[in-house]
Amino acid sequence: MKDDEPTPGRRLLLRAAAALGLAATAGCADGPGASAPAGSPAAGAPVAPRAHRPYAYRLQPFAGNGPPRAGRALPRVREAPILRVDGRRRSMVLTFDDGPDPRYTPGILRTLREHDVRAMFFVCGEMAADNRDLLREMADDGHVIGNHTWTHPLLTRLDRSSTRDEIERTCDVVEDIVGEYPAWFRAPYGAWNRNVFQLGAELGMEPLAWTVDTLDWTEPGAKAIVRRVRAGAAPGVVVLSHDAGGDRTGTVEALRDYLPELLDSGYHLTVPNRHQV
Repeated sequence: MKDDEPTPGRRLLLRAAAALGLAATAGCADGPGASAPAGSPAAGAPVAPRAHRPYAYRLQPFAGNGPPRAGRALPRVREAPILRVDGRRRSMVLTFDDGPDPRYTPGILRTLREHDVRAMFFVCGEMAADNRDLLREMADDGHVIGNHTWTHPLLTRLDRSSTRDEIERTCDVVEDIVGEYPAWFRAPYGAWNRNVFQLGAELGMEPLAWTVDTLDWTEPGAKAIVRRVRAGAAPGVVVLSHDAGGDRTGTVEALRDYLPELLDSGYHLTVPNRHQV
């Protein structure tokens, strides 16, 4: 398991999306920006809402890439945008990658439960297999469980067979533990190419990236993470954080601070439901 790194990241995602004629999830030109603007709010200040507008977050899938695996009816991949974040409701999405980790995931789940908020967890298969109770707890609390591969490799450096194995094994273990096949997929490091897009679509999942990176993988401390969430908060934002892959104490502490601030400022923290796919 490796911490997320900026090298492939958002720039590679945008290049891949442009090259393949896809609608990029992260950093669309007319959407909210991922970087923090100058003059971010002071500590403890309310999070000011920005312009209201709906955003559709989804990378356009490849259609017609062959039949699903025998014996399993996979969700149908649709051509219309699926994850719509309603700007009028000041909606945002919180996402957590790399877990579950028994050192940090329980604290995140506890804070989300206290505020009756749902989030998206993009899990690594090897972590899920070792922490089955935590995965069940996520599902029981109504969180969305997505696929983040088995070992968190840089998929753009793998051949097609190895890439499929990384993704498919995680689909299988999630389905085995919680009884539902994951509907969403996020490539490690935000590193996408044609092969990764195609395999995700073939396996019946929708790709999702992010618009605000908390950079918690650099372990900057809770205060820095809170500042980045405050600065990036806007209708339609998808926030990237991590509940594993390193010391995530700051992430757990930061969530306790910024989540009630977002709610008090009128933001609605939302996730897609299973019937949207």
